[in-house]
Amino acid sequence: MNSIILQQPGKIVFGENSLQQVADDTIILTSERILFLVATPLLSAAEAVWEKISEQGKKVVVIEYNFPGEPTFGQFDNLLNKSSYFRPDCVIGIGGGSVLDCAKLLAALTENTQKVEEIVGIGFLNGRSKKLICVPTTSGTGSEMSPNAILLNEATSAKSGIISPFLVPDACYIDPVLTVSLPARLTAETGMDALSHCIEAYTNKFAHPAVDTYALRGIELITANLQKACEDGSNLEARSALSLGSMYGGLCLGPVNTSAVHALSYGLGGKFHIAHGLANAILLPEVLRFNLVADPKRHADVAKALGVTNQGSDEQTALAGIEKLIELSKACKIPQRLTDIGITEEILPELADIAMNVTRLLKNNPRIVTKEDAIEIYKKLL
Repeated sequence: MNSIILQQPGKIVFGENSLQQVADDTIILTSERILFLVATPLLSAAEAVWEKISEQGKKVVVIEYNFPGEPTFGQFDNLLNKSSYFRPDCVIGIGGGSVLDCAKLLAALTENTQKVEEIVGIGFLNGRSKKLICVPTTSGTGSEMSPNAILLNEATSAKSGIISPFLVPDACYIDPVLTVSLPARLTAETGMDALSHCIEAYTNKFAHPAVDTYALRGIELITANLQKACEDGSNLEARSALSLGSMYGGLCLGPVNTSAVHALSYGLGGKFHIAHGLANAILLPEVLRFNLVADPKRHADVAKALGVTNQGSDEQTALAGIEKLIELSKACKIPQRLTDIGITEEILPELADIAMNVTRLLKNNPRIVTKEDAIEIYKKLL
């Protein structure tokens, strides 16, 4: 059995209306200057929290996060300037993955001599002196659980991953009620992102029994509830199941992480600004077909977690699982082809070049992916 490092928030609070408990967290009680980074649609929901904290005599500053798409280095630097001026001792992020990623980096780089460009990659961050609480409002990215943050380098159009144990939050509050207002399209895309986390962790070259349990249960929860939540956003039982499945997916990201699906999606997101979850959803079935030969048994296990019955052989069961994935994606009204989102054949080599540079993820893939392989996978999705 391979060795593994499990990194998780010191406190995980899960439950309906748990956002309202943030003001009473011991982290807040031992802080004096609290910075909130809040996605625009969540400002009203979070107002009671920062008002209660202010009534405790704490100094509070609220920064509204309203950047479209992936946050860029420049946009993050603007946030960092505001944070550094206030000098918080605690940062609270409330929003989707991009908001949480920026909150994590604010907590790490406020009053830190390092620049964001210096910490891209694995293990370059020198520490974090600010406390950190994350509150996710989508069921997809798992950022509240992970040591990862992603920014877009606007100079190169490349997405840059920053990975460090110092980015794991001190606490996270997972409140399914906050996801009820999420539109069906975003519910579908973020849900497929979470599903990708679980599937790629389980089929990973470095898969581990300590993470397999999270991955398989996450697959089961998301598969059984994603369409329900897309069709009825007020279905709190489905929303709660998706939040839990996303949490499990996030727990997979630190110790095992993702592989070729995410690597191949980087150019779609960075160069062409395709939503991350949408890119993963389109790529996932074809990458699984490519990877299947490397480990039919694990791919069959994934299929069974998706709800497929044994088809007689691991390969046939795994193939049935891929078809089940496609059915789920279609039922959630997700585009199925790269041509549906404006991608044409002549740009495939550029996408492949970008993917080939994401070695920190490609090294996890159960089967080696060459540039030619990447182009062929893209072609099959045109």
